[in-house]
Amino acid sequence: MHRRLLAVLVPLAVLLVAALGAPLSVTVAEREMQETYVDRLGDVGRFASLAETALSSGRTEALHQELARYHKLYGIPVALIDTSGKVLLGPAAAYHEAARAEPALPRIVTAALAGARSEPSGKWAPWDDSALVVAEPVGRDSEVVGAVVTISDLSRTRDRILVRWARLAGLGLLPLIALVAVAWPVSAWVLRPVWKLDAATSRISEGDLTIRVDAEAGPAELRRLTESFNTMMDAVENAVQRQRAFVSDASHQLRNPLTSLRLAVESLEMHLRPESDGRQMYDVAVDELKAMQRMLNSLQASARMESMRTASPVDLDEVLTTRVDRWRALTATAGQTLVVDVPPGLRLLEPPGGLGSILDELISNALRLSDAQVVQVSARVVPGGGAAGHLSDSATGGVVTIAVRDDGQGVDDSERAQALRRFWRSPRHQNVPGTGLGLAICADLVGAAGGELRLEKGLPRPDGSGNGFAAVIALPVVPRVASPSGAPARSPI
Repeated sequence: MHRRLLAVLVPLAVLLVAALGAPLSVTVAEREMQETYVDRLGDVGRFASLAETALSSGRTEALHQELARYHKLYGIPVALIDTSGKVLLGPAAAYHEAARAEPALPRIVTAALAGARSEPSGKWAPWDDSALVVAEPVGRDSEVVGAVVTISDLSRTRDRILVRWARLAGLGLLPLIALVAVAWPVSAWVLRPVWKLDAATSRISEGDLTIRVDAEAGPAELRRLTESFNTMMDAVENAVQRQRAFVSDASHQLRNPLTSLRLAVESLEMHLRPESDGRQMYDVAVDELKAMQRMLNSLQASARMESMRTASPVDLDEVLTTRVDRWRALTATAGQTLVVDVPPGLRLLEPPGGLGSILDELISNALRLSDAQVVQVSARVVPGGGAAGHLSDSATGGVVTIAVRDDGQGVDDSERAQALRRFWRSPRHQNVPGTGLGLAICADLVGAAGGELRLEKGLPRPDGSGNGFAAVIALPVVPRVASPSGAPARSPI
């Protein structure tokens, strides 16, 4: 997270440094260019003064030698030209060679011969290779008899500008480096409570309500946030524990009087005449008492299973090894056929309470409620989180889908939408033993492991009248970690 914070801060700092550095760089370059121009202007002014004296006296040899020494010393061709543009004194060959590369030279020379001092002709930008042409008239006003012209190569000036720019860039990098050096630990300190909150909420989403966050690090505002979070979790955990305790205690406390009531009712059987209305009422009362006992047993089982909120990895092969033989015996007793199509080696996140108990409930529903001939258990690996797309982000390695399908009565779309609600039962199954809690509890436990339980159409019915019922469990894949010996090892969660 602090990398993303730096990804925001550093570009802003770069823009700020660039906004300050760009005008300063322009100023530095203009100052170097101005200094170069002033130096050349001073040189041509001195040569123009000497040329005026030399031309008026006719002694030009000393000036010619000085112009040649200047060119040899600085590499800058300087020439005295007359009003027709002919070189009178100075290194003519070097002057003409440099003049051919400067299109601005005629304009500047014409202005100088007209008695005007020229402005800088070249561009100061370091990436431009034009020269600096400076011309000074010899004489004044209508008495101008020539001009002194210098053509200066600005490569050294540009080199100095680039060096100055490099120094400015280096100085600009210092605050950026300091920003990164300071922002990295500071952002880590600021965001540490956020990381802890993120880790805690992830664990809580898996069902662990005992998680609390350390509120001793980070800014005061985030410490207060973590304290409020811990207080909220205390209240949530207490409420959940009270709810579970109430369900468990109420179920337990009702068990004894309900058992006594059932015994009392059943003791009346010997006093009833076989054909009397009382016999019918007696049968109804016993059936209702049995249903209430099943309801209490389911509520107690629900309270016990929901108290187990930790998911753990499990090999599907191990779960099936302890269950398949029992399922085959049950289906054979009911006159049904069990088909198991599960590839070996699947490893997934087991819901609280155990994956085997959930599969037992789904198989039991298929046996009791569907009137099916075939019950099929299959499993597949779906890369990337499953088709439904409702799984948590932890399922980045894909999901394992375990489907229990039958070719029985099935349920329509409207019933499937309600079948995962607690205590819901299909009107066709009102006379079949059950509480309507099984699928709802299974869905809650699968959701606690980051998975999903969904209901779909099952196998086609033998008579072609439709499809049976299917319950599909989607759970995150747990990758296997290779041990040092090369054999696959169990992956910790």
